Amino acid sequence: MAYTGTPSPAGPIGSQYCVCKVELSVCGQNLLDRDVTSKSDPFCVLFMEVNGKWVELDRTETAVNNLNPAFSKKFIVDYHFEEVQKLKFALFDQDKSSMQLYEHDFLGEFSCTLGMIVSSKKITRTLLLGNGKPAGKGMITIAAQELSDNRVITLSMAGRKLDKKDLFGKSDPFLEFYKPGDDGKWMLVHRTEVIKYTLDPVWKPFTVPLVSLCDGDVEKLVKVMCYDYDSDGGHDFIGEFQTSVARMCEAQDAFPLELECINPKKQKKKKNYKNSGIIIVKSCKITRDFSFLDYILGGCQLMFTVGIDFTASNGNPRDPSSLHYINPMGTNEYLSAIWAVGQIIQDYDSDKMFPALGFGAQLPPDWKVSHEFAINFNPTNPFCSGVEGIVQAYSACLPHIRFYGPTNFSPIVNHVARFAAQATQQEAASQYFILLIITDGVISDMDETRHAVVQASKLPMSIIIVGVGNADFAAMEFLDGDSRVLRSHTGEEAVRDIVQFVPFRDFRNAPKETLAKAVLAELPQQVVQYFKHQNLPPINSEPA
Repeated sequence: MAYTGTPSPAGPIGSQYCVCKVELSVCGQNLLDRDVTSKSDPFCVLFMEVNGKWVELDRTETAVNNLNPAFSKKFIVDYHFEEVQKLKFALFDQDKSSMQLYEHDFLGEFSCTLGMIVSSKKITRTLLLGNGKPAGKGMITIAAQELSDNRVITLSMAGRKLDKKDLFGKSDPFLEFYKPGDDGKWMLVHRTEVIKYTLDPVWKPFTVPLVSLCDGDVEKLVKVMCYDYDSDGGHDFIGEFQTSVARMCEAQDAFPLELECINPKKQKKKKNYKNSGIIIVKSCKITRDFSFLDYILGGCQLMFTVGIDFTASNGNPRDPSSLHYINPMGTNEYLSAIWAVGQIIQDYDSDKMFPALGFGAQLPPDWKVSHEFAINFNPTNPFCSGVEGIVQAYSACLPHIRFYGPTNFSPIVNHVARFAAQATQQEAASQYFILLIITDGVISDMDETRHAVVQASKLPMSIIIVGVGNADFAAMEFLDGDSRVLRSHTGEEAVRDIVQFVPFRDFRNAPKETLAKAVLAELPQQVVQYFKHQNLPPINSEPA
């Protein structure tokens, strides 16, 4: 959705890219009836586009005699945010036991991107025949769900009156947590730190994924073993007990849970053996560690704005040497950058209306320089419809403006930051702003831009800068705080790194998808980092 004045009411991603598994559920409605004596027996086949060809990924079971099937078999697909993943769902009426699709009657198909499905969570669309016409009244519904248990458990543990194991002092206790493995043996999951010289230790709280501790099953037994640390590695066993996460969750801050630590050998030998001390669960909390996909499936919209550099250093757009010259293929580096980023982001914005702004040009009729003007020349409504709309507005405005200067970034950064600041009133993660700036070079207002970026780092906002041409981009690398924290001219530090800079020249001869991957690589992480820092859950999140 495009942003207007008022806003509508996860762990760090381990890999460089956001990759997770998505489960797609498929239902059909009012399918074509291809059988003479009975109803169709439909099954669904999922294809993905790979290098321009449709490749079959999987197929569902056959629903016998059913024009409104809900398939129980789910499709599982790897989700990559920074790629356009084209999918095709094709339905067939099973006629023979053949695996060859041409042996079965075609009931219709639907194509879309995986991004479209996850940004809507559930979509219902018309099925089309090969000629592009509707397949009768046939419809398909596809629902997406992330395939991961994002719950984490935080435990705060202590001990009391543990057995003394050292001759000349007290014990140095630590705990080990085990879960039953598939082979029936106990498998180590977590080891606490060692607390020196005490029989009444208090360990630091620790957090582990619930899947790691108990495979996500809170009733599953967990074994806890207590040892006295020895520097030679021959740690002395103090005692153990078995419990479950459900039992440990009974511990509240005011009412800790106490569990006896038992040494089975001592228990056998000594008649009056009671225990080898008490292990205390001071608190046990299960929370959700939301991922980028949780926020998107929850309905978070990515609000996309483009800022285009129209300064004189780009060269006259009528001259083939100009960076704004549109070549006979109908493109240039500015357009390539808009397409690469826009075609991915647009799937995550429901109304696909994007503000497109220019800077560094003189505008008619009085030829004053502007550093934030709507390239469609409509200041009250700078929105373009989809990426195509941005491209059309860009091409249309070139003959009507005079390239000038200087190259000031801060007005456009502050323009988007004003809207992002309004979105900080949100109580759940509903909006995140992305500013794509395409420029040919050196920033004139570096101090103001640094200040603007440091302020924007507190907001739900990221900035992508694509450098076109062959200029020196050292200043851009400086704004992209990958190697060091960005500071404003007053010395204030950026709360987080929100700038990603990529020089287009590194991708001139590469497939166009590689530019999008490089440019959008850090975005999922930045979105998660902001919402976590603000303690904002996804809009429709379930309690842990």
